[in-house]
Amino acid sequence: MSDLKRLLENAGLDGWRVSETATESYELFFVHKNLETVRATDTVTTQVTVYVDHDGKRGDSTFSVYGSMTGEDLKAKIQAAAARAKLVFNEPYELPEGGELEVSLPTNMDTADMKALGREIADAVFAADTVPGGSINACEIFLYRDTLRVRNSRGIDKKQHVCRVMIEAIPTFTTEQESVELYEDHRFTTFEPEKVTAEIARRMREVRDRSLAVKPQTPLTVNVLLRPQEIHSLLSELAYDANYADVYSHANLHQVGDDLQENGDGDKLTFCLKAILPGCEESSYFDGDGMALTDTCILQDGVVKNNYGASRFGQYLGVKEISGNLPMNISLSAGTLTEQEIQAAPYIEAASLSGLQVDLYNDYIGGEIRLAYYYDGQEIRPVTGITMSAKLSDVLSHLRLTAKTCVEGAYEGPERLMMKNVAIL
Repeated sequence: MSDLKRLLENAGLDGWRVSETATESYELFFVHKNLETVRATDTVTTQVTVYVDHDGKRGDSTFSVYGSMTGEDLKAKIQAAAARAKLVFNEPYELPEGGELEVSLPTNMDTADMKALGREIADAVFAADTVPGGSINACEIFLYRDTLRVRNSRGIDKKQHVCRVMIEAIPTFTTEQESVELYEDHRFTTFEPEKVTAEIARRMREVRDRSLAVKPQTPLTVNVLLRPQEIHSLLSELAYDANYADVYSHANLHQVGDDLQENGDGDKLTFCLKAILPGCEESSYFDGDGMALTDTCILQDGVVKNNYGASRFGQYLGVKEISGNLPMNISLSAGTLTEQEIQAAPYIEAASLSGLQVDLYNDYIGGEIRLAYYYDGQEIRPVTGITMSAKLSDVLSHLRLTAKTCVEGAYEGPERLMMKNVAIL
């Protein structure tokens, strides 16, 4: 790396950036409860971006660096990238400058033996395998220790350490007639065995309910409850619309000051993008440019409050305090909806969707529901084989948020979001 830095400094460039990610992993692959394969890896990925100013514009080009490269190889790569950069005609901008930093995301896994930790995580997963007729058909556990380092020609040298775990499990429920599966993807940076067991146990119950679910009589119009994953998806679409890059290219629909819940009678949306969210692997103190990240409020009481994004596009827009390219870590303020209000009318609580569909330009929100719980005013039963469809503007105007909150993945906020009078087909 010292050779690479020296070559970059002597290449006559107008700027450069080196991004390096070193990853140690320990991976376990189970079939049912049998450990079939264990794999350990140690990898380094290095990307170099060079910047060349020409014809009143700024060009850039990126290439990968491998451990097998010689000094001559690196020199040739730099020269080729510089030549390619002259074919790019971006408006001028400055790279972030100055600042050395070495930090770690909060975790309780940084000093643990990875082999022992992997076994503890597996025990927590299989402790949830208690549903009669159910099983965990397959399970893969990935333990990672990442070190991200970003350096550039303007003095930035920042390093971040991350410990993270990803669990992929296939809960299965089998009867004489059929076998039903669901996919579970669970990620965290702090290991709490009881939370892992509770999450897998929930999915075990849901796969059982999926085998019992039937299609209700449709069409019908009913309130729909969204869980944290779908709430995050909805708010992410609203946040993407506020990115500097979209604003600069006129691809955004809403401007700062627009009221997305104008004349509404529901709970007002106030949410922020946060650099650090407890337990979330996407958390970061700086972005890919080495730019320090600043928590930013996107909506306040339903009104677009701020834009956010990478330094380059913030400069183009003349932003004085640039947020940095924040991860999609969403913090949503609590609402006023109570359990008694939820149960005051029939509702469908969506438990598993093929993916929430949100289209700002066509004013649409919907999706295919693979498993839901339908309360008809008297009892709750599992249902499947339905889709939901609504006008996004109507949903935003009348939505309700629970007063009870949770932290799940890249989301913290109300446990449920209620959309009123949604068409079920």
